[in-house]
Amino acid sequence: MSETKFLTPDEVTERYRGGVSVGTLRNWRAMKIGPSFVKIGKAVLYPLGELEAWDERNRVQCRASKRLDEHVDDRA
Repeated sequence: MSETKFLTPDEVTERYRGGVSVGTLRNWRAMKIGPSFVKIGKAVLYPLGELEAWDERNRVQCRASKRLDEHVDDRA
């Protein structure tokens, strides 16, 4: 059985290099937006797998990247 890894709000802030503050995470939890979390008593924990899924849902693909991919496909 694999163990699920969890991050605290402070660790989530570190993961996103300060781009998301602990206060922003708190506001998002109150508004039920942002990454999924688990609350046990007063402890708020973010499953690492949920953060990775949230990252994917928020991925932005630029047009330049698509054109580059098309050129790579043409060579194959």
